[in-house]
Amino acid sequence: MNRHVLGQLTSALMRMCVAVTIVAVLLAPASPASAARPDVRQTLLRYARDTWASFVAMTDPDSGLPADRLGIDGSRSVQTSTTNIGAYMWSTVVAEKLGIISHQETVDRLSRTLSTLERMERYWPGGQYYNWYDHRTGEKLTVWPDTGEPLTPILSSVDNGWLATGLHVVSNTVPEVASRARAIYDSMDFGFYYRPEVNRIAFYYAPSTGESPCCYDTIVSESRIASYIGIAKGEIPQKEYFGAWRTFPDSCDWSWQETRPVGFYRTYYGVRVFEGAYEYAGMRIVPSWGGSMFEALMPALFVPEERWGTHSWRINHPLTVRAQIYHGLHEAQYGYWGFSPANKPEGGYMAYGVDGIGMDPGGYPSNNDYTLIDHGFPGCPGREPQPDPRPSAYTNGVVTPHAVFLALRWAPEEAMQNLANLERDFDIYTRWGFRDSVNVDTGVVSPYYLSLDQGMIMAAIGNALGHDMLRKAFATTEFKQRVKPVIAVETFNASPRP
Repeated sequence: MNRHVLGQLTSALMRMCVAVTIVAVLLAPASPASAARPDVRQTLLRYARDTWASFVAMTDPDSGLPADRLGIDGSRSVQTSTTNIGAYMWSTVVAEKLGIISHQETVDRLSRTLSTLERMERYWPGGQYYNWYDHRTGEKLTVWPDTGEPLTPILSSVDNGWLATGLHVVSNTVPEVASRARAIYDSMDFGFYYRPEVNRIAFYYAPSTGESPCCYDTIVSESRIASYIGIAKGEIPQKEYFGAWRTFPDSCDWSWQETRPVGFYRTYYGVRVFEGAYEYAGMRIVPSWGGSMFEALMPALFVPEERWGTHSWRINHPLTVRAQIYHGLHEAQYGYWGFSPANKPEGGYMAYGVDGIGMDPGGYPSNNDYTLIDHGFPGCPGREPQPDPRPSAYTNGVVTPHAVFLALRWAPEEAMQNLANLERDFDIYTRWGFRDSVNVDTGVVSPYYLSLDQGMIMAAIGNALGHDMLRKAFATTEFKQRVKPVIAVETFNASPRP
């Protein structure tokens, strides 16, 4: 359905349809699509085979490290990140589980990767890896390969979190290399980033300058994977989970945030928490910083958050997906949805999202032309609400397939239809799976595949077709014993509730 047809629908009808769908999704248990129709399973398996082929193409055969990006012409970037390496490792496990590669190939590939990781330069104490390496050699980068400009090596908490995720999955699924993966995982101390004075983890640490900016502010963030790992290993106190904001407070002192929150205070593990939420399209949602799918849903690929947090994530995750669908089909009327940081189709990289469910006052837009809302902060000087943009203002919208795959658990039928529409309407699908993004107005498609985004796609499909295989490999009994009680105790101010 194109944006002109959608524009003929009345606002009341659109909101009614969205509300009915929200209730239906919330009343249904969240589960992978393992019981899906045979044709859906075959489509997902095709996506997985081709996405895995992109990893084969972007991975150096000697080092076992993937490049950060693969060009449509087969060229590879020099640089890779620790997140990319983790994504390749869990994607290799998925590829075996789905019958795409043999067990021996899995062992061979991961053995090469671990051999390189074992000799790569790290920072001690803490055992943390740097942010960028040469994927061909494993050497730490100090200049950007494309430009020669200086690059300050840093230790990123979230990037090391995703590498540790891949290592933890491998240590629990591939016996031949399990001890090696476990040794690296055990040596990575996530207490290194903990800042007790604010009860949160730092963004990063730069050894050359001593800079360590603090801290991740929001719970709806991909950074919570590092918190989960640190808590599970006993390196970060359990109360740290409650150090991040749900929203900033309902006060004129905080009136710069995107929307005036509604909420209440609760105390967990001795920490007083403002359970704030933003009102958006008839829903109350605990927002992320930018309103992107990646921030909200990537950790749930590995941690069964909605099962452990029945009064928090079980409510909020489906609402995040509903908000993304509502924005794409109704608020902006693109005809497609799925907004998350991705390659800009015309070149470069950009953080895309749904502005209305992000705390960032500058906003993550869903389009290249940076169309934003301003709900204001009624009652506070200088923050009067502004009229929402008309759908026609949302020009050059950009959709990224990995965001759609992240929604697969929460809205499987809508996600599969959206992917089918993207494949049908744009030159976005190739022998290496989905290209990274598309401008749905002009039809311009990114000429790249990003290993992180391909890794999210492989993880989502692996869980859907492999009976939550990555969750089972990651959220072990020991992990559950320390992390589940922390998640389970909380009540978000998210609505509608099941």
